[in-house]
Amino acid sequence: MSPEEVAAFLAGNHKVQVATVGRDGAPHLVTMFYALLDGKIAFTTYRSSQKVLNLRRDPVMTCLVEDGDEYGELRGVALYGSGRVIEDREPLLKVGAVVGSRMAGLPVPEIGEPVAPEFAAGLEQAMAKRVLVVMEPDRVVSWDHGKA
Repeated sequence: MSPEEVAAFLAGNHKVQVATVGRDGAPHLVTMFYALLDGKIAFTTYRSSQKVLNLRRDPVMTCLVEDGDEYGELRGVALYGSGRVIEDREPLLKVGAVVGSRMAGLPVPEIGEPVAPEFAAGLEQAMAKRVLVVMEPDRVVSWDHGKA
């Protein structure tokens, strides 16, 4: 995929498989809902989660976003780099609003758009024990089996 196609693909999806390195060197793999923050995959997670503990010890992280059911439909983007753990409430709430709206079946705001006051109050409480993780890619690999 071209860089523009990669950007559109990432913008059009919302689940990412995230791999971090465990204390014993084994991969720790989870699926997360994400939003794009300045064009980068970003997600919220509990401050005490295993992936955050792993990233604080070793920031190496790989992300995979893929779709397709038949071989000829398979498309994906793998990002290799590091996960940056962010404690700052402003970007945390921005990403939380997008992901939370999507998960609640509500209209999904663009990053930074205001949300309904009743949703904002719940969001503030939901994000109290969470941090933001942003994928800082060093290398991006993509594929699209549907291309001729």
